[in-house]
Amino acid sequence: MRLAIVDLAYGNIGSIKLAFERLGVTPVVTADSVEISGADRVVLPGVGAAGHAMARIEARGLGDCLRSLKQPALGICLGMQLLFDRSDEANSECLGIIPGEVRALSPAPGTPVPHMGWSRLAVADAEIGIGTGEYVYFAHGYACDTGPATVATAEYGRTIPAVVRQGNWLGAQFHPERSGAAGSNFLQAFLA
Repeated sequence: MRLAIVDLAYGNIGSIKLAFERLGVTPVVTADSVEISGADRVVLPGVGAAGHAMARIEARGLGDCLRSLKQPALGICLGMQLLFDRSDEANSECLGIIPGEVRALSPAPGTPVPHMGWSRLAVADAEIGIGTGEYVYFAHGYACDTGPATVATAEYGRTIPAVVRQGNWLGAQFHPERSGAAGSNFLQAFLA
């Protein structure tokens, strides 16, 4: 299997690559649109700010490539947020693959922002490899609203989508590469 991790030259690329290697797949880390388009699976990682990430995507000429992918593709954390129409973070236009907006989490007693730590999932689609009640690791200050693409949620001051699915795209707001056995099962289901 040819697995391409989109190289935006920052973020959690190394830990995502290692997580897939533990599953027996050696990904290629690339910013080459031909290599990305020709891969069997594609991962869009992300840690950081939406505006900065979108500027890197457009500077590398990858926006149209990512929008046109037909093979299974996975956005992780900020990579998931970039799948939506726009983000309140610096009022950024995103990839527009999934309708909706990403907005800041609101701090409250017991729910400081950013959301960093383990949260329990409620899962509506068992095909994602994780079940209801399992814990996964989050690190984010922005989240999209629930909608038709939402297949798993977590509670953090409000219900936040933990996993979304739209066509060939899957998105994880949590970090599967840091979520132990649950994260590993999620990545294995994506590969399958």
